[in-house]
Amino acid sequence: MFDTLTAETLARMQFAFTVSFHIIFPAFSIGLASYLAVLNALWLRTKDEIYLTLFNYWKKIFAVAFGMGVVSGIVMSYQFGTNWSVFSDKTGPVLGPLMAYEVLSAFFLEAGFLGIMLFGRERVGAGLHMFATAMVAFGTLMSATWILSVNSWMQTPAGYSINELGQFVPEDWWAIVFNPSFPYRLVHMVLAAYLTTALVVGGVGGLHLLRRQDDAPARRMFSMAMWMIVIVAPLQIFAGDAHGLNTLEHQPAKVMAMEGHYDSHPDGAPLILFGIPNPAEKRIDYAIEIPKLSSLILKHHLDAPLAGLDTIPDEDEPPVAIVFWSFRVMVGLGFAMLGLGAWGLWRRFRGQLYSATWLHRAAIAMGPMGFVAVLAGWITTEVGRQPFTVYGLLRTSDSLAPVAAPAVAASLIAFIIVYFFIFGAGTFYLLRMMNKPAATPHLGLRDGPVRAAGITPIQETHPDDAHRVKGA
Repeated sequence: MFDTLTAETLARMQFAFTVSFHIIFPAFSIGLASYLAVLNALWLRTKDEIYLTLFNYWKKIFAVAFGMGVVSGIVMSYQFGTNWSVFSDKTGPVLGPLMAYEVLSAFFLEAGFLGIMLFGRERVGAGLHMFATAMVAFGTLMSATWILSVNSWMQTPAGYSINELGQFVPEDWWAIVFNPSFPYRLVHMVLAAYLTTALVVGGVGGLHLLRRQDDAPARRMFSMAMWMIVIVAPLQIFAGDAHGLNTLEHQPAKVMAMEGHYDSHPDGAPLILFGIPNPAEKRIDYAIEIPKLSSLILKHHLDAPLAGLDTIPDEDEPPVAIVFWSFRVMVGLGFAMLGLGAWGLWRRFRGQLYSATWLHRAAIAMGPMGFVAVLAGWITTEVGRQPFTVYGLLRTSDSLAPVAAPAVAASLIAFIIVYFFIFGAGTFYLLRMMNKPAATPHLGLRDGPVRAAGITPIQETHPDDAHRVKGA
């Protein structure tokens, strides 16, 4: 199946496959950690048992998702050495410290306080337990900050120089960390994580409301999720627009591919809603477009000129079809989320939030769409950066390790089999947990840590048992 593919293509497929599996878990855990902190704070403030029930329900789901996210992400670091060693050598002086900071300042923080959050309420007191829960939430946000800084530097490199060995070396760490696209990407990703979590919580709440409209925890989680969606979805649209304008400034070829603009438009560019990219003829076939709207969105003027891919050398063009369609999937789902939030708000004002069965069905259908939108957004970002790993400076073809295609193909096949088996089973287990009502005591997990060897309480032995042992 992979006989005709080059080592570069296979290595890209392998990294894309593993990062796609990985990103769905942090996208969920970032938002869910903050949701748990809110639930715990509300419980401490109000002593409403529903908040405690929801906290205990979602913390167990968070624990499984967090573990799957850690395991799925480990292999990516190995790929930097096995498949992309030249990239690691060239960018290591800049990106290596940033990734180390992520581990030291963020991952250790959230992992260190995770056990206290999960098992420590009765052991450390309410105040320290709340602090641990907040630190887990803060740690997830810090992890996102460092990883987005790394990725943003690859998109808009700054604060570096190139030494005699061709390596990027740091000159200004502030410029490296806070590179031109970093603030936009960070806000866009964190809002995406909150929306993803809200959609999952809303979908689970909608599922249990379809079964029992008087389910108090389901009502509470559904109401909170709908508030989150109606607030965050419009913010995400504005953040996405600002991110797009920043991308137009620093990565114009990516925006050209997103918009499907093969040709320049000196008198205003149309917004192409749908069509079929034709790379051979360099046009969009069967295009459905709105005249000059793209210029209005990107330049805030109907007649503003927009350059097209005809101004970009062919060897520097990103794969237009992939970027074109992934962008439309992301934007389309964003407006669907906005519509779901508006629908929920309308039903709330009419006093029908918990009895609107079609709204509940829509929430269930939209439950996984946050993950789809996150994947579509990352595809747009990463494929749109091609053919570079460091935009405009280091080509993907020059970043590859000296590996043979059969070796990369073999590891790719192994990853596909193992990932689908392990994470497919893990995802199935998560869905089983979500299928149970929030008041379910255990969800298949213990309420405390499993005791390690050496601290297991000594079992009392009956005297007769001792005599039997000696006699044996």
